[in-house]
Amino acid sequence: MTGCSDLSSVWEELVRDGGRIVYLVLDGAGGLRDRTTGKTALEMARTPNLDRIMRQSACGLLELVGPGITPGSGPGHLALFGYDPLHYRLGRGVLSALGIDFDLREGDVAARVNFATVDDAGRITDRRAGRLSSETNRRLCDQLRKAVQLDFDGTWFLETVAEHRAVLVLRGKGVADEIRDTDPQATGVPPRAPQARTDAAQPTAELVRAFVNQAHDVLADEAPANAVLLRGFQRHAPLPSLQERFGLRGLCVAQYPMYRGLSRLLGFEVADAPHSLDASFDLLARRYGEGHDFCFLHVKGTDRCGEDGDFQGKVAVIEDTDRRLSDLLDLQPDVLVVTADHSTPAAMAAHSWHPVPVLIHAASARADGISHFDEYACRGGGLGLRPGLHLMGLALAHAGRLNKFGA
Repeated sequence: MTGCSDLSSVWEELVRDGGRIVYLVLDGAGGLRDRTTGKTALEMARTPNLDRIMRQSACGLLELVGPGITPGSGPGHLALFGYDPLHYRLGRGVLSALGIDFDLREGDVAARVNFATVDDAGRITDRRAGRLSSETNRRLCDQLRKAVQLDFDGTWFLETVAEHRAVLVLRGKGVADEIRDTDPQATGVPPRAPQARTDAAQPTAELVRAFVNQAHDVLADEAPANAVLLRGFQRHAPLPSLQERFGLRGLCVAQYPMYRGLSRLLGFEVADAPHSLDASFDLLARRYGEGHDFCFLHVKGTDRCGEDGDFQGKVAVIEDTDRRLSDLLDLQPDVLVVTADHSTPAAMAAHSWHPVPVLIHAASARADGISHFDEYACRGGGLGLRPGLHLMGLALAHAGRLNKFGA
Protein backbone atom coordinates (compact mmCIF):
# COMPACT_ATOMS: atom_id res chain seq x y z
CA MET A 1 0.00 0.00 0.00
CA THR A 2 1.33 3.43 -0.90
CA GLY A 3 1.75 5.44 2.30
CA CYS A 4 1.06 9.14 2.57
CA SER A 5 4.51 9.55 4.11
CA ASP A 6 5.96 8.46 0.75
CA LEU A 7 4.25 11.47 -0.89
CA SER A 8 4.80 14.03 1.85
CA SER A 9 7.94 15.42 0.19
CA VAL A 10 6.17 16.20 -3.10
CA TRP A 11 2.76 17.53 -2.04
CA GLU A 12 4.16 21.04 -1.64
CA GLU A 13 5.28 21.17 -5.28
CA LEU A 14 2.09 19.52 -6.57
CA VAL A 15 -0.72 21.46 -4.89
CA ARG A 16 -2.15 24.64 -6.36
CA ASP A 17 -5.36 26.67 -6.14
CA GLY A 18 -8.44 25.15 -7.70
CA GLY A 19 -12.02 24.16 -7.10
CA ARG A 20 -14.00 23.43 -3.95
CA ILE A 21 -14.31 19.98 -2.44
CA VAL A 22 -17.08 18.63 -0.19
CA TYR A 23 -16.76 15.40 1.76
CA LEU A 24 -19.97 13.76 3.00
CA VAL A 25 -18.88 11.02 5.42
CA LEU A 26 -21.55 8.58 6.58
CA ASP A 27 -19.83 7.19 9.64
CA GLY A 28 -19.77 3.38 9.65
CA ALA A 29 -22.06 3.19 6.62
CA GLY A 30 -20.46 0.03 5.24
CA GLY A 31 -22.05 -3.22 6.32
CA LEU A 32 -22.98 -6.83 5.65
CA ARG A 33 -26.14 -8.30 4.21
CA ASP A 34 -28.91 -8.77 6.75
CA ARG A 35 -30.16 -12.33 7.20
CA THR A 36 -33.80 -11.27 6.99
CA THR A 37 -33.66 -8.89 4.02
CA GLY A 38 -30.63 -10.29 2.23
CA LYS A 39 -29.34 -6.76 1.75
CA THR A 40 -26.95 -4.33 3.41
CA ALA A 41 -28.39 -1.14 4.89
CA LEU A 42 -27.09 0.80 1.88
CA GLU A 43 -28.66 -1.69 -0.53
CA MET A 44 -31.94 -1.60 1.39
CA ALA A 45 -32.18 2.20 1.63
CA ARG A 46 -34.24 4.17 -0.89
CA THR A 47 -31.78 6.79 -2.10
CA PRO A 48 -33.05 8.52 -5.25
CA ASN A 49 -30.64 11.44 -4.95
CA LEU A 50 -27.60 9.22 -4.48
CA ASP A 51 -28.78 7.02 -7.32
CA ARG A 52 -28.99 10.04 -9.60
CA ILE A 53 -25.45 11.23 -8.95
CA MET A 54 -24.05 7.69 -8.90
CA ARG A 55 -24.75 7.33 -12.61
CA GLN A 56 -22.56 10.40 -13.21
CA SER A 57 -19.77 9.47 -10.77
CA ALA A 58 -16.66 7.36 -10.47
CA CYS A 59 -16.92 4.81 -7.67
CA GLY A 60 -15.09 2.01 -5.94
CA LEU A 61 -14.08 0.69 -2.52
CA LEU A 62 -11.59 2.02 0.04
CA GLU A 63 -9.45 0.06 2.50
CA LEU A 64 -8.87 2.65 5.19
CA VAL A 65 -5.85 1.20 7.00
CA GLY A 66 -4.93 -2.14 5.43
CA PRO A 67 -6.28 -5.56 4.53
CA GLY A 68 -8.08 -7.13 7.46
CA ILE A 69 -7.41 -4.18 9.79
CA THR A 70 -10.50 -2.79 11.52
CA PRO A 71 -10.17 1.02 11.66
CA GLY A 72 -11.14 3.19 14.56
CA SER A 73 -12.89 6.40 13.60
CA GLY A 74 -9.72 8.45 14.07
CA PRO A 75 -7.52 6.37 11.72
CA GLY A 76 -10.39 6.09 9.24
CA HIS A 77 -10.82 9.84 8.99
CA LEU A 78 -7.07 10.47 8.90
CA ALA A 79 -6.83 8.25 5.83
CA LEU A 80 -9.74 10.03 4.15
CA PHE A 81 -8.00 13.35 4.75
CA GLY A 82 -4.71 12.11 3.28
CA TYR A 83 -2.79 11.38 6.49
CA ASP A 84 -1.23 7.93 6.83
CA PRO A 85 -2.87 6.48 9.99
CA LEU A 86 0.10 4.16 10.48
CA HIS A 87 2.38 7.20 10.65
CA TYR A 88 0.13 9.68 12.44
CA ARG A 89 -1.12 7.76 15.48
CA LEU A 90 -4.04 9.41 17.26
CA GLY A 91 -5.62 8.38 20.55
CA ARG A 92 -9.31 8.92 21.24
CA GLY A 93 -8.46 10.94 24.33
CA VAL A 94 -6.76 13.79 22.48
CA LEU A 95 -9.55 13.93 19.90
CA SER A 96 -12.24 13.94 22.59
CA ALA A 97 -10.52 16.71 24.56
CA LEU A 98 -10.07 18.92 21.50
CA GLY A 99 -13.64 18.17 20.45
CA ILE A 100 -15.07 19.79 23.59
CA ASP A 101 -12.72 22.80 23.29
CA PHE A 102 -10.70 21.72 26.32
CA ASP A 103 -7.49 23.74 26.72
CA LEU A 104 -5.26 20.81 25.82
CA ARG A 105 -1.59 21.68 25.98
CA GLU A 106 1.39 20.12 24.30
CA GLY A 107 2.62 17.25 26.47
CA ASP A 108 -0.75 16.57 28.12
CA VAL A 109 -1.82 12.91 28.14
CA ALA A 110 -5.51 12.30 27.44
CA ALA A 111 -7.65 9.17 27.48
CA ARG A 112 -11.23 8.48 26.44
CA VAL A 113 -13.47 7.45 29.36
CA ASN A 114 -16.60 5.34 29.07
CA PHE A 115 -18.99 5.13 31.99
CA ALA A 116 -19.94 1.45 32.01
CA THR A 117 -21.88 -1.23 33.89
CA VAL A 118 -20.27 -4.20 35.63
CA ASP A 119 -22.04 -7.05 37.46
CA ASP A 120 -21.36 -8.35 40.98
CA ALA A 121 -18.54 -10.49 39.64
CA GLY A 122 -16.88 -7.44 38.06
CA ARG A 123 -17.71 -8.44 34.48
CA ILE A 124 -18.72 -5.77 31.98
CA THR A 125 -22.39 -6.04 31.01
CA ASP A 126 -22.69 -2.72 29.13
CA ARG A 127 -19.72 -0.71 27.86
CA ARG A 128 -21.91 2.40 27.52
CA ALA A 129 -24.02 2.22 30.71
CA GLY A 130 -27.21 2.34 28.66
CA ARG A 131 -25.97 5.48 26.87
CA LEU A 132 -26.71 7.47 30.00
CA SER A 133 -27.64 11.12 29.63
CA SER A 134 -25.05 13.87 29.42
CA GLU A 135 -26.65 15.43 32.49
CA THR A 136 -25.96 12.27 34.51
CA ASN A 137 -22.45 12.17 33.06
CA ARG A 138 -21.78 15.70 34.32
CA ARG A 139 -23.01 14.76 37.81
CA LEU A 140 -20.76 11.69 37.93
CA CYS A 141 -17.73 13.62 36.68
CA ASP A 142 -18.32 16.21 39.39
CA GLN A 143 -18.50 13.46 42.04
CA LEU A 144 -15.25 11.94 40.84
CA ARG A 145 -13.43 15.27 40.69
CA LYS A 146 -14.35 15.90 44.34
CA ALA A 147 -13.60 12.40 45.65
CA VAL A 148 -10.59 11.07 43.73
CA GLN A 149 -7.13 12.00 45.03
CA LEU A 150 -4.11 11.49 42.76
CA ASP A 151 -0.64 11.91 44.26
CA PHE A 152 1.70 13.22 41.58
CA ASP A 153 3.55 16.36 40.57
CA GLY A 154 0.86 17.66 38.26
CA THR A 155 -2.83 18.25 37.67
CA TRP A 156 -5.62 16.06 36.35
CA PHE A 157 -8.92 16.90 34.71
CA LEU A 158 -12.10 14.90 34.07
CA GLU A 159 -14.58 16.43 31.65
CA THR A 160 -17.91 15.33 30.17
CA VAL A 161 -17.92 14.75 26.42
CA ALA A 162 -21.48 13.48 25.75
CA GLU A 163 -23.78 10.69 26.90
CA HIS A 164 -21.55 7.92 28.37
CA ARG A 165 -18.29 9.49 27.14
CA ALA A 166 -15.85 11.59 29.14
CA VAL A 167 -12.15 12.43 28.90
CA LEU A 168 -9.34 12.16 31.46
CA VAL A 169 -6.37 14.51 31.06
CA LEU A 170 -3.09 14.19 32.98
CA ARG A 171 -0.81 17.22 32.99
CA GLY A 172 2.60 17.17 34.58
CA LYS A 173 6.27 16.43 34.20
CA GLY A 174 6.96 12.87 33.11
CA VAL A 175 3.41 11.71 32.36
CA ALA A 176 3.52 9.08 29.65
CA ASP A 177 1.04 7.74 27.11
CA GLU A 178 2.42 4.19 26.71
CA ILE A 179 -0.52 2.79 28.70
CA ARG A 180 -2.65 -0.15 27.59
CA ASP A 181 -6.41 0.37 27.41
CA THR A 182 -8.48 -0.80 30.36
CA ASP A 183 -11.46 -1.13 27.99
CA PRO A 184 -11.43 -4.64 26.44
CA GLN A 185 -14.17 -3.47 24.02
CA ALA A 186 -16.13 -6.60 24.90
CA THR A 187 -18.77 -7.66 27.41
CA GLY A 188 -18.76 -10.68 29.73
CA VAL A 189 -15.16 -9.99 30.81
CA PRO A 190 -13.72 -7.71 33.52
CA PRO A 191 -11.99 -4.41 32.72
CA ARG A 192 -8.28 -4.75 32.13
CA ALA A 193 -5.81 -3.44 34.65
CA PRO A 194 -3.79 -0.42 33.47
CA GLN A 195 -0.42 -1.64 32.24
CA ALA A 196 2.65 0.28 31.10
CA ARG A 197 4.11 -0.55 27.70
CA THR A 198 7.50 0.85 28.73
CA ASP A 199 9.43 1.15 32.00
CA ALA A 200 9.23 4.94 31.76
CA ALA A 201 5.42 4.75 31.69
CA GLN A 202 5.15 2.67 34.88
CA PRO A 203 4.53 5.66 37.21
CA THR A 204 1.74 6.87 34.91
CA ALA A 205 0.22 3.37 34.85
CA GLU A 206 0.17 3.42 38.68
CA LEU A 207 -1.50 6.84 38.56
CA VAL A 208 -4.18 5.54 36.19
CA ARG A 209 -4.68 2.47 38.39
CA ALA A 210 -5.30 4.75 41.38
CA PHE A 211 -7.83 6.75 39.38
CA VAL A 212 -9.70 3.63 38.20
CA ASN A 213 -9.78 2.00 41.65
CA GLN A 214 -11.02 5.14 43.38
CA ALA A 215 -13.56 5.80 40.62
CA HIS A 216 -15.03 2.32 41.03
CA ASP A 217 -15.32 2.88 44.80
CA VAL A 218 -17.12 6.20 44.26
CA LEU A 219 -19.46 4.70 41.64
CA ALA A 220 -20.18 1.44 43.49
CA ASP A 221 -23.77 2.35 44.36
CA GLU A 222 -24.56 3.99 41.03
CA ALA A 223 -26.79 2.33 38.43
CA PRO A 224 -26.16 1.76 35.62
CA ALA A 225 -22.83 3.65 35.56
CA ASN A 226 -20.83 1.85 38.26
CA ALA A 227 -17.47 1.61 36.47
CA VAL A 228 -15.16 3.44 34.07
CA LEU A 229 -13.27 2.12 31.05
CA LEU A 230 -10.30 3.98 29.58
CA ARG A 231 -8.78 3.79 26.11
CA GLY A 232 -6.84 5.80 23.56
CA PHE A 233 -4.08 7.23 25.77
CA GLN A 234 -2.02 9.78 23.89
CA ARG A 235 0.31 12.69 24.50
CA HIS A 236 -0.80 15.80 22.66
CA ALA A 237 1.49 17.01 19.88
CA PRO A 238 0.63 19.21 16.88
CA LEU A 239 0.14 17.75 13.39
CA PRO A 240 0.76 19.47 10.05
CA SER A 241 -2.43 21.22 9.02
CA LEU A 242 -4.58 20.51 5.98
CA GLN A 243 -3.53 23.89 4.60
CA GLU A 244 0.18 23.19 5.11
CA ARG A 245 -0.04 19.81 3.39
CA PHE A 246 -2.62 20.38 0.69
CA GLY A 247 -3.27 24.12 0.51
CA LEU A 248 -6.86 23.63 1.72
CA ARG A 249 -8.82 25.86 4.08
CA GLY A 250 -11.11 23.39 5.79
CA LEU A 251 -14.53 23.71 7.40
CA CYS A 252 -15.87 20.96 9.67
CA VAL A 253 -19.59 20.46 10.32
CA ALA A 254 -19.93 17.66 12.86
CA GLN A 255 -22.11 17.03 15.87
CA TYR A 256 -19.91 14.62 17.84
CA PRO A 257 -16.85 15.92 19.70
CA MET A 258 -14.31 13.38 18.45
CA TYR A 259 -14.70 14.40 14.80
CA ARG A 260 -14.64 18.05 15.76
CA GLY A 261 -11.45 17.41 17.71
CA LEU A 262 -9.75 15.65 14.80
CA SER A 263 -10.71 18.48 12.47
CA ARG A 264 -9.39 21.07 14.90
CA LEU A 265 -6.11 19.14 15.18
CA LEU A 266 -5.76 19.35 11.38
CA GLY A 267 -6.42 23.07 11.29
CA PHE A 268 -10.04 23.09 10.10
CA GLU A 269 -12.36 25.84 11.17
CA VAL A 270 -14.93 23.98 13.26
CA ALA A 271 -18.48 25.28 13.02
CA ASP A 272 -20.79 25.34 16.03
CA ALA A 273 -22.07 21.85 16.80
CA PRO A 274 -25.38 21.17 14.99
CA HIS A 275 -28.11 19.46 17.02
CA SER A 276 -29.48 17.23 14.27
CA LEU A 277 -28.89 15.86 10.79
CA ASP A 278 -31.05 18.56 9.19
CA ALA A 279 -29.25 21.24 11.18
CA SER A 280 -25.92 19.92 9.84
CA PHE A 281 -26.98 20.42 6.23
CA ASP A 282 -28.50 23.83 7.01
CA LEU A 283 -25.30 24.93 8.74
CA LEU A 284 -23.08 23.89 5.84
CA ALA A 285 -25.35 25.74 3.41
CA ARG A 286 -25.02 28.92 5.50
CA ARG A 287 -21.26 28.67 5.92
CA TYR A 288 -20.39 27.49 2.41
CA GLY A 289 -18.42 30.02 0.45
CA GLU A 290 -16.95 31.83 3.48
CA GLY A 291 -13.43 31.32 2.22
CA HIS A 292 -13.32 27.55 2.68
CA ASP A 293 -12.36 25.32 -0.19
CA PHE A 294 -12.70 21.98 1.64
CA CYS A 295 -15.88 21.21 3.57
CA PHE A 296 -16.40 18.09 5.69
CA LEU A 297 -19.93 17.12 6.75
CA HIS A 298 -20.10 14.21 9.19
CA VAL A 299 -23.15 11.96 9.73
CA LYS A 300 -22.93 9.93 12.96
CA GLY A 301 -26.29 8.12 13.02
CA THR A 302 -25.24 5.35 10.61
CA ASP A 303 -22.45 4.27 12.95
CA ARG A 304 -24.50 4.59 16.10
CA CYS A 305 -27.28 2.38 14.71
CA GLY A 306 -24.71 -0.11 13.46
CA GLU A 307 -23.10 -0.35 16.89
CA ASP A 308 -26.52 -0.83 18.47
CA GLY A 309 -27.35 -3.65 16.03
CA ASP A 310 -30.23 -1.56 14.67
CA PHE A 311 -30.37 -2.45 10.96
CA GLN A 312 -33.63 -0.61 10.20
CA GLY A 313 -32.44 2.45 12.10
CA LYS A 314 -29.30 2.52 9.97
CA VAL A 315 -31.43 2.32 6.82
CA ALA A 316 -33.52 5.24 8.07
CA VAL A 317 -30.46 7.44 8.68
CA ILE A 318 -29.18 6.73 5.15
CA GLU A 319 -32.57 7.68 3.70
CA ASP A 320 -32.71 10.87 5.79
CA THR A 321 -29.24 11.80 4.54
CA ASP A 322 -30.25 11.14 0.94
CA ARG A 323 -33.26 13.42 1.40
CA ARG A 324 -30.87 16.34 1.99
CA LEU A 325 -28.28 15.42 -0.63
CA SER A 326 -29.78 17.76 -3.21
CA ASP A 327 -28.90 20.62 -0.83
CA LEU A 328 -25.22 19.75 -1.26
CA LEU A 329 -25.58 19.64 -5.02
CA ASP A 330 -27.26 23.06 -4.96
CA LEU A 331 -24.00 24.43 -3.53
CA GLN A 332 -22.33 23.35 -6.79
CA PRO A 333 -19.05 22.04 -5.36
CA ASP A 334 -16.45 21.19 -7.97
CA VAL A 335 -16.02 17.80 -6.29
CA LEU A 336 -18.46 15.91 -4.08
CA VAL A 337 -17.17 12.80 -2.30
CA VAL A 338 -19.53 10.43 -0.50
CA THR A 339 -17.95 7.68 1.58
CA ALA A 340 -17.49 6.25 5.10
CA ASP A 341 -14.64 6.06 7.61
CA HIS A 342 -15.16 2.35 8.29
CA SER A 343 -17.85 -0.33 8.15
CA THR A 344 -20.13 -0.96 11.12
CA PRO A 345 -22.36 -3.92 10.21
CA ALA A 346 -25.48 -4.09 12.36
CA ALA A 347 -25.04 -7.87 12.34
CA MET A 348 -21.73 -7.43 14.18
CA ALA A 349 -22.73 -4.39 16.27
CA ALA A 350 -19.13 -3.19 15.95
CA HIS A 351 -16.61 -1.72 13.54
CA SER A 352 -15.28 -4.16 10.95
CA TRP A 353 -12.46 -4.47 8.43
CA HIS A 354 -14.69 -4.55 5.34
CA PRO A 355 -13.85 -1.93 2.66
CA VAL A 356 -16.20 1.04 2.37
CA PRO A 357 -17.91 2.37 -0.78
CA VAL A 358 -16.86 5.72 -2.25
CA LEU A 359 -18.09 7.93 -5.06
CA ILE A 360 -16.44 10.96 -6.63
CA HIS A 361 -18.83 13.32 -8.41
CA ALA A 362 -17.07 15.88 -10.60
CA ALA A 363 -17.13 17.16 -14.17
CA SER A 364 -13.82 15.39 -14.81
CA ALA A 365 -14.85 12.05 -13.26
CA ARG A 366 -15.07 8.99 -15.50
CA ALA A 367 -18.66 8.04 -14.80
CA ASP A 368 -19.17 4.33 -14.17
CA GLY A 369 -22.93 4.41 -14.85
CA ILE A 370 -23.66 2.42 -11.69
CA SER A 371 -27.16 3.12 -10.42
CA HIS A 372 -27.01 2.56 -6.64
CA PHE A 373 -24.53 3.51 -3.92
CA ASP A 374 -23.69 0.40 -1.91
CA GLU A 375 -20.82 -1.93 -1.07
CA TYR A 376 -21.59 -4.52 -3.73
CA ALA A 377 -22.36 -2.16 -6.61
CA CYS A 378 -19.20 -0.14 -5.95
CA ARG A 379 -17.08 -3.27 -6.41
CA GLY A 380 -17.68 -2.80 -10.14
CA GLY A 381 -16.56 0.83 -10.24
CA GLY A 382 -13.54 2.16 -12.08
CA LEU A 383 -11.77 3.27 -8.88
CA GLY A 384 -11.46 -0.38 -7.89
CA LEU A 385 -10.30 -1.41 -4.43
CA ARG A 386 -7.67 1.06 -3.24
CA PRO A 387 -6.12 2.45 -0.04
CA GLY A 388 -8.09 5.19 1.66
CA LEU A 389 -4.98 7.37 1.45
CA HIS A 390 -5.53 7.69 -2.30
CA LEU A 391 -8.82 9.55 -1.86
CA MET A 392 -7.40 12.97 -1.05
CA GLY A 393 -5.13 12.91 -4.13
CA LEU A 394 -8.07 11.94 -6.30
CA ALA A 395 -10.26 14.68 -4.82
CA LEU A 396 -7.53 17.28 -5.36
CA ALA A 397 -6.97 16.15 -8.94
CA HIS A 398 -10.68 16.26 -9.82
CA ALA A 399 -10.81 19.77 -8.34
CA GLY A 400 -7.91 20.86 -10.57
CA ARG A 401 -5.70 21.39 -7.53
CA LEU A 402 -2.64 19.31 -8.54
CA ASN A 403 0.18 20.22 -10.87
CA LYS A 404 1.82 17.67 -13.17
CA PHE A 405 4.56 15.66 -11.48
CA GLY A 406 7.93 15.82 -13.19
CA ALA A 407 8.98 17.05 -16.60
